[in-house]
Amino acid sequence: MKPDRHGPILTPADTAANAAAMTAYKSGDPTTINRLYGRAKGKPLRQGQQALVDDLLPQIAMPADGPITAQTLFGEDRPLHFEIGFGGGEHMAFRADMLPDHGFIGAEPFLNGVAQALTHVSGGVLEGKAGAHPPLPNIRIHHGDALEVLRRIPDGALSFVYLLHPDPWPKARHAKRRMMNDGPLDLIAAKLRPGGEFRFGTDHAVYLRHALMVMRRHKQQFEWLIQKPQDFQVRPGGWPETRYEHKARTVYGHEVWYFRYRRR
Repeated sequence: MKPDRHGPILTPADTAANAAAMTAYKSGDPTTINRLYGRAKGKPLRQGQQALVDDLLPQIAMPADGPITAQTLFGEDRPLHFEIGFGGGEHMAFRADMLPDHGFIGAEPFLNGVAQALTHVSGGVLEGKAGAHPPLPNIRIHHGDALEVLRRIPDGALSFVYLLHPDPWPKARHAKRRMMNDGPLDLIAAKLRPGGEFRFGTDHAVYLRHALMVMRRHKQQFEWLIQKPQDFQVRPGGWPETRYEHKARTVYGHEVWYFRYRRR
């Protein structure tokens, strides 16, 4: 067939095939792929950041084996929060400072993000300078795959799980890399206590549609905490704006969507 000036002429069979190829769902998800995608490291760390990675990270890292509990990490029972891919750690640090009697676990494979989070944990101590605020003793960090840690947390042990602005993997063939997929959501549901909360945020329209589609399949596990459409367009209280979100909104002109789900 000759293409016209608007593109190739498509038969009904072509249209159906293209629709199937562009569907957001592909078999497999991060729980079955068992590998990490994306950058592990960016620009070289500054001397102070490297010192935090060398000295502070081993002190607050996950234990090498065994169940991960509040008692194991903090020496006492307390509500546990888990953040999947914390970026630079601003949200995690804000929440930990706001809730000092709670325990926070963050997992991030990007070393530069881990270094930024350690600066928050240390109180802003960097390259011998005095801290900007008191240290945050209620944070523990895993430099690596969040699912490795999540699997070791006992069922029903978490009060909150956060997945904020994950990599959207916008191409359909990469949809199985998205954390918002059936396998991870089943795992999150298992680890949340009844009444616990799962928070998800994105500024990517493709990921938004994919997430809504997937969450419809998990209505028996999660109740969407929404009363009107505008609710997921307004940042809830206690949910700070991170530098990434600010850049998405102001530099790229993206709309941002906020979701809260309660574990049934």
